[in-house]
Amino acid sequence: MKNPEMVPENNRRKALKMLGLGSTAGIFGLFDSPKARAEKYETPAYAKAAAPVTIKSVRAITTAPGGSNLVIVKVETSEPGLYGLGCATFTQRALVVVPAINTYLNEFCVGKNVDNIEDMWQSAYVSSYWRNGPVLNNALSGLDQALWDIKGKRANMPVYQLLGGKARIAVDTYTHASGPTPEAIADKVQQFMEMGFRHIRIQQGGYGGVGAMNDLKPDFKTAGFGRETDDFSDQRTYLKRVPKMFDVVRKRCGEDVQLLHDMHELTEPIDAINMIKGLEEYRPYFIEDPFSPENMKWFKLLRQSTSVPIAMGELFNNINEFKEPMAEQLFDFIRIHISQIGGITPAMKVARLGEWFNVKTAWHGPGDTSPVGHAANNSIDIAVWNFGIQESQMFNDRVKEVFPGCPTITNGYYQVSESPGLGIDINEKEAAKYPIGTKSRWTVRKNDGTILKP
Repeated sequence: MKNPEMVPENNRRKALKMLGLGSTAGIFGLFDSPKARAEKYETPAYAKAAAPVTIKSVRAITTAPGGSNLVIVKVETSEPGLYGLGCATFTQRALVVVPAINTYLNEFCVGKNVDNIEDMWQSAYVSSYWRNGPVLNNALSGLDQALWDIKGKRANMPVYQLLGGKARIAVDTYTHASGPTPEAIADKVQQFMEMGFRHIRIQQGGYGGVGAMNDLKPDFKTAGFGRETDDFSDQRTYLKRVPKMFDVVRKRCGEDVQLLHDMHELTEPIDAINMIKGLEEYRPYFIEDPFSPENMKWFKLLRQSTSVPIAMGELFNNINEFKEPMAEQLFDFIRIHISQIGGITPAMKVARLGEWFNVKTAWHGPGDTSPVGHAANNSIDIAVWNFGIQESQMFNDRVKEVFPGCPTITNGYYQVSESPGLGIDINEKEAAKYPIGTKSRWTVRKNDGTILKP
């Protein structure tokens, strides 16, 4: 290369001029008009941000087409026609949940961005200062599920896709076989097996044998103590009947069916432990709720005493109640009522925690969970790796008319909706035909009238 000092002056000027023109061209290239840039590059559809959508109103819809009081949260948005639904059902105190939704959550949420679900959950959770009560948790659950429903609709995807996509073909379920005698229960189990169910919960009467002890006259009723409608359970009779029920059903129905049973916390802890030990030979899939939440420390003794799998948790209000028992592997199935614990957002956190400790999901899904709540259950069930089983519900025609898109069961599996969001809607005109009431029947007494804690 030539020494710059030897380059003639006119050549030096030409070089500087060319450099200047190049720099100017680069500058104009950087600061050209948006229109000019658009002609060169078109942003692909997947990279375009959606316009912000805000909450216009939050309100409760009540209905009871299946007999149980149901509370639904409807979140309407600034985008015409876009709304979400969530289950806020606290069937025993349904009318108390309604003002929590219509007054407090509505005021709290209007104007906020529908996309910020985590922020909405955390801020609503602490906004009352005192928290974890069933009324506010149910209201928050409905809001949370409705926001996930909206997010799925905005993404044009079913909610389960936003949670990670399918981890299995469908959601395996269990159904309920009850009757006055073990033989009648075995007949029902065989009927359900023919329908394709692989998991069946067996109960002689209601929880604790309620309704199957009509041959016993409790002393508290003779004395006129309590209400005439109060239920009765004799703990000794119940504890003797359960092993016999398992024996009859297992011998009649064989080893292929998985058998479950719900104790519903209606016996003394030490009696529950002894009974569960006696059920080992019948290989239960799980025994549910042996102890009430007030007796959690008994789980360590239960775990040391028997290998029977245990399910627990539907009465928990606070997701932190799951942390220590799961970390210590004190039970095998997390029995969350998603419409009580706070919705999809906290339930996913508990489910993910369970994966670390080989604890499986078994979401609570009784008749007082609305079809919207069942759709939320299924959205998580299909997506999480540590799914165990799902309690099923068969909806009558009235429920299906109120809730278009009710989850359906085929061969014992819930079929998960492929529609955007939770895949379920509500017909408010039909819902209004079935007003809710205030009666609840959760009073069970011993022979002497002492209250039993469920």
